[in-house]
Amino acid sequence: MTPPMTPESAWKALPVESWNTDNARHLLRRAGWAARPEQVAEAVRIGLRATIERLFPVTPPALARPALLTHVDKRFTELRALKRAAPTQQERQPYDREERELSRACADDLAFQWLHAAAQPERSAYEKWHLFLSDVYVVGFEKIYDANRLYRHLDLLRSLGAGTAPALTKAVSRSPAMIVYLDLNRSTKRAPNENFARELFELFTLGEGHYTEDDIKQAARAFTGYRFKEEKGKDLAFHLAEREADRGQKTVFGKTDFFTGDQIIDLVYAQPAAATFLPREMARFYLTEQPLPHEFFAPLGKAWRETGFSLRELCLRFFGSTIFYHPDFSANYIKSPLHYYLGLIQDLGLNVTPLPRSTLQPLRQMGQSLYNPPNVRGWVGGRLWINSSTLAARRQLAATLCQPLDEEKLNADDRLELQIARDAGQGRFAVDEERIQAFTSLGAAGITDRLCDYFLPVKITAAYRQTVLDYLRSAPPGDFEAHTRRAAITILQTPEYQLC
Repeated sequence: MTPPMTPESAWKALPVESWNTDNARHLLRRAGWAARPEQVAEAVRIGLRATIERLFPVTPPALARPALLTHVDKRFTELRALKRAAPTQQERQPYDREERELSRACADDLAFQWLHAAAQPERSAYEKWHLFLSDVYVVGFEKIYDANRLYRHLDLLRSLGAGTAPALTKAVSRSPAMIVYLDLNRSTKRAPNENFARELFELFTLGEGHYTEDDIKQAARAFTGYRFKEEKGKDLAFHLAEREADRGQKTVFGKTDFFTGDQIIDLVYAQPAAATFLPREMARFYLTEQPLPHEFFAPLGKAWRETGFSLRELCLRFFGSTIFYHPDFSANYIKSPLHYYLGLIQDLGLNVTPLPRSTLQPLRQMGQSLYNPPNVRGWVGGRLWINSSTLAARRQLAATLCQPLDEEKLNADDRLELQIARDAGQGRFAVDEERIQAFTSLGAAGITDRLCDYFLPVKITAAYRQTVLDYLRSAPPGDFEAHTRRAAITILQTPEYQLC
């Protein structure tokens, strides 16, 4: 796609006079999940720059270590000791099985904790940025199968996500989850494993075509000996195994020296392609499924390099640019399953239901299992999110969230989880009768305006609006609430609501 602007004008700041309600909605839906009316009004009031600075704070919001993970630390230590003492593989199997089940439960707990944070409107943009970074620096739980390593990896992406890209990349190279995921723990001086070096160049920093196979082989030697160790049974600390580390000369990108892993990463960011790779990935994730011409990223890359590769400054420029608000990129981007789910939660004013069957399972059915990307490239997205099966799952999710939760069908553990959430002040898990009654007080015309203008990102036709209004007005006496609920469900299941 070639937008009707030049590479030089594309990344200039949106003129102040162009900042309006429509652009505020666009920013909030793309940078986050939804555009709640009070957020839109506040964004228009304070202006574009102040809004983006608020969305991407200097100090990223923290996400505490999940309580369940802390609770089972002692049991993990016991299980590992029991496995070491077991004389045969058969006798180790029950301990392996219990450890995997506990790890899965902890990963689910981490997923719920993140979803709760991401559902908060004031945190949405940074949590989505965190999701983007995890889609670049990919690890998969199904391989590492350790919730503590997963949490530590995600925590470093969060804590360093507003810093510089070189610092983040160096930290990622030391992440226990990444060390396991890309087999650095098996990389030795005698047999360097090339997985991390390859993905460092291809998927983290440069992209295909900007390195040679010899660059990979030589760089892989610099990351040999990367290991981690446990302290007090739970804290994972990076450890360089000196006997396995290759301290010899390496030649990478035409330069020869006794390069360490960190020095290789410094060399990477000295390459011209490093300045445009992440901005291109951002455009694919936030702006358009169709790639922009390469030359459009040169001015943005130059400006980003001049900031020392500051990730926050990149966000401020990207989301404040003229091209981001161009009509060609408005209301035509397919929501990911996570975006669809969290957008529903915010649009409907709900809390995340703390039940895997009600939350994590629908996400998997829609095609996005949190912390389990399909491969090292992460989620491709776009039109691939939609097929007959995933679309049916989206429709079912919208219908489920708009119907009162039938707690009689839940088991005792599920009811306990709901009660814990309610005790914490989070009890709106679906659109109940009270909410529908409040909605119906708007009347047929008010409900039509809310459904069409608040929920839908596209400009709908007068005929579309009239159809909704006629349906609501056709409700038989005593059936207006049911008509209202069905109208809301239908709107949330439409192709238009799948877009942002």
